[in-house]
Amino acid sequence: MANILVIHGPNLNLLGTREPEVYGADTLASINQSLAQMAEQNGARVQTYQSNKEGDIVSCIQQAGEKDIQFIIINPAAYTHTSVAIRDAFLATRIPFIEVHLSNIYAREEFRTQSYLSDLAVGVISGFGKNSYLLAFEAAIIHCNQSSNQETE
Repeated sequence: MANILVIHGPNLNLLGTREPEVYGADTLASINQSLAQMAEQNGARVQTYQSNKEGDIVSCIQQAGEKDIQFIIINPAAYTHTSVAIRDAFLATRIPFIEVHLSNIYAREEFRTQSYLSDLAVGVISGFGKNSYLLAFEAAIIHCNQSSNQETE
């Protein structure tokens, strides 16, 4: 059974009211509910976490290794472009992850096109609103199942 952690970065607690023309009308609660439904339909486990604090996100990633998390989906939000600490946490834990963004970061301001995480990620999904998370979750389940099959062969 896939055990997946979804981390939501800063300001994502404001989804639904924060710049809906950029981030859509879906709330964080509705995204988490959709992920929980997808997990149930696919026989997977999902945990979600949101923080506006970089250090708390780093600690969450570090603790994931102790909690038998097989895969992480992260929307690092603004920390995408600034956080060496989050990058180092992924390097330390070696937990595979997908970087997601609600908006297409490559169609926005120049500074948003740089990511400290993309080169470490299994993949990056951006620009599909709430569906960025759902597509990432589907890919994470596939990745976990393939990893599990390779271990049993």
